[in-house]
Amino acid sequence: MDVMEVLDVTVRVPGSCGELLQGWHRGEPFLVTCPIARYTTVRAAASLQGLIGLGEKARCALQLYLCEAGIEKFPFGMQLTSELPRGKGMASSSADIAAVLAAASHALGQPLAPEAILHLAVQVEPTDAVFLPGIVCLNQVTGRVQRVYRRLSHPYLTIFDTGGTVDTADCHACAAIAGERGSRPWTDLLEAVAEGERRMAEAATQSALWNQARLPKHCLEALLQQARDIGALGLVAAHSGTVIGVIWPSQMARGQIECRSAHLARQFPALTCLGISLMRSGGIEYMRKDDA
Repeated sequence: MDVMEVLDVTVRVPGSCGELLQGWHRGEPFLVTCPIARYTTVRAAASLQGLIGLGEKARCALQLYLCEAGIEKFPFGMQLTSELPRGKGMASSSADIAAVLAAASHALGQPLAPEAILHLAVQVEPTDAVFLPGIVCLNQVTGRVQRVYRRLSHPYLTIFDTGGTVDTADCHACAAIAGERGSRPWTDLLEAVAEGERRMAEAATQSALWNQARLPKHCLEALLQQARDIGALGLVAAHSGTVIGVIWPSQMARGQIECRSAHLARQFPALTCLGISLMRSGGIEYMRKDDA
């Protein structure tokens, strides 16, 4: 392929703090995304050599895209960096895949829409879809979008890690088996996500508690009680990962959140505090610059 214009493209995609909800509803699996302000960043440029920092899943997604686009080889170099730890349920693979596809397609002058990225992403693995705008409920296996929540508040979350790592594919396979045996009453919770910050937190907390039967997290119930006692609204959990997020009211000052987070960290020394992050809308952010 002849590339008439050489571009230097930088793209970033948010990770997540688990999922607001995840389960099995009306005969199919679903999750509701929980994007946060921590990112995978990918740069594609003629001045770079090779594919730096790309894992197996990101490389697979790039190859799928090139094959579908009829391009034999990506003509630029690419570098991936990430703030997202692996195997924790923070959408590191989904963010990597989306950022690589967005950067590659923009560098080649054939920008992919988020829906096209979703089509490719689910061919690699079940996706957290943090690259879709807003907060989204979707079938993470097929990519069918069920609901889009566009006007939610974005509270601060204090992220705690319960330790270890989880294989996403194995977790989704177990969830499918559980889904065949029956489902929870999810309709009210799916509607509650759009009914204000407190109701959203209540729904996320219930989903996290239900998930304890499938992937139990040490200290979750105790952390929930202690966090509520000092003003938190509830918890969000990685349903196929190891992290838990404490949800704080939007009106609470950052200084208060820092102080109360430190208190929780002291109360639960078995958990690792990964810091405070703002929940945000999903989506792809990129900057294009002519290569000098």
